[in-house]
Amino acid sequence: MKIEHLAWNVEDPISVARWYVENLGFTIKRQIDAPPWIHFLADDSGTVMLELYGNTEVEVHGFAEIPVMALHLALVSHDIDADMARLAAAGGTPDGEINTNESGDRLGMIRDPWGFCLQLVQRSEPMI
Repeated sequence: MKIEHLAWNVEDPISVARWYVENLGFTIKRQIDAPPWIHFLADDSGTVMLELYGNTEVEVHGFAEIPVMALHLALVSHDIDADMARLAAAGGTPDGEINTNESGDRLGMIRDPWGFCLQLVQRSEPMI
């Protein structure tokens, strides 16, 4: 089996989708322009998608309160310093410092403007 998408309910799927397209390089593969405002976003490989929607019948999690090591979306970065600075300038909030692990990978956590944690990963050797 292969992953098609990961979905989460957000308060403002239109704004979140726009930010991910403008700042993470995602593309909209499908959207519904009526409640619950579903957006399927593909990463730049075109093989993995996120689904963002605003279903008012279920709770929207307080993503900003979830610890970074409990839930995050990891994204490949080729220049983690520049990407962290660019995303912070676009409204993201760094959550800790950029660290280097025992494998030589550089990792940085930054929350999107709605509090969801993004982990930027600059691997010493690509894993995929």
